[in-house]
This record gives sequence, structure tokens and C-alpha cells, in this order.
Amino acid sequence: MHQLLLILPIAVPVLFWAGYHYYKDRDLPEPVANLLLTFALGMLGVGVSMALYEGLGLIGLRFDAGALADDSPAGLFAYALLAVGPVEEISKLLPFLLVVLRFKEFDEPLDGIIYASFIGLGYAAVENWQYLDYLTPTEALARGFASPVVHIVFASIWGHWIAQAHLSGRSLIKTTIAALGVAAALHGLYDFVVILNPRNALPIAALIIVGMWLWRLKLMRTLQEDASQER
Repeated sequence: MHQLLLILPIAVPVLFWAGYHYYKDRDLPEPVANLLLTFALGMLGVGVSMALYEGLGLIGLRFDAGALADDSPAGLFAYALLAVGPVEEISKLLPFLLVVLRFKEFDEPLDGIIYASFIGLGYAAVENWQYLDYLTPTEALARGFASPVVHIVFASIWGHWIAQAHLSGRSLIKTTIAALGVAAALHGLYDFVVILNPRNALPIAALIIVGMWLWRLKLMRTLQEDASQER
């Protein structure tokens, strides 16, 4: 029972956000097996991030973000945009490119956002597990709901752009580079704000995420309407 209570701050938000996205895709839902596999790939993405950070360490480019916040805000800004954002978005993007795009059920633009969101959800679940020992139950539950949103909105950028290119037969290389660049830059900017001044960062960080979430809601509604008209 004690172990069950420990995972509730992770499990409850995962089930909530998974159910939310499954409902959003209700008109032509993706197979549950595909979504579970995609979620698992997102979890494995954390391992990719760890390997990439280790690689940065080997070439002397891995830094303590907290220490940079105290000693060099400019250094933190560069590290967040050039390391943290790219590492985390690349780690989520790779399984999307290597596995998800091969699903035969990947047949409409909305699928790019749905699958990218499940990758972000799996990634956030492992991240939240790693933080459990450092948070109170209330903090863990709050992070459990908020962290997936952060990873989902940034992943939705490249998920949408790449899906559009993939389904229209356009080259994925230029689209992937551009989409990854935008998502990584925004992710890095968000982390810079949060790490630099965590106590006072909430309003700015919330504004970034809320703005992106509203963009995402409008985009998903448009894609759903377009799909309904085509059917």
C-alpha cells in the first residue's frame, strides 16, 4: 500500500493526460497498443538524455545549471538554449522519427500531436519519478500534472510540423531541423526562466506555457474540423 501511495503523484496525472488526449482524438482514435508503445518510448527517451548529457561531460560542456544561475546568468542562458533544450527535445524526437512515423495508423495531421504528446508524457513520468525523493506529496502531485504539460507543448511543435511534412510527402530533413530548433529554443528559454529565479519565475513560466497551450488547443480544433470535413 505504501508503494502504491508513492506512485500516485505520477500515475494519476499520467492517466488524466492520457485520457485527455485519447478523448481529443476520439473521432479516429489511435490504437491503444500504439499509444502504450509511444509512452514507453518517451520513458526510454530519458535514458537518451542521460547519455547525451554524459557526452557533453566528456567534452567539457556539461555544467551545473543551478551554479550557473548564481554565477553567470548569461552562461545559464546559453546552456539552456544550446544544451538543455536541444538534449531533451532530441531525446523525445528520435523515437518519433525512428518508430512512430512507421505506424500504418499514422494517417492524419492530428496524429503527430497525439503521438508526440504521449512521448512527452512518458518522458515526464520518468522525470517526475526521479524527483519524488525531493518533494512533498503535494509538490509531487503538482509537478505530476504540470511537468507533462511542459513536455507535451514543446513536443507538439515538432510533432505537428513533421506530421504535416510526412503526410504531404515533403522532405523531412528541413522540416525536422526547423521544428526541432523552434521547440528546443522555446524549451531552453522556459528552463532558463525557471532555473534563474525559481521563486519568482512562476508568472513568466506560466505565461509561456499557457500561451503555447492555447495555440495547441486552437490548432487541434482546426485539425479535427479539417479531418471531419475530409471524412
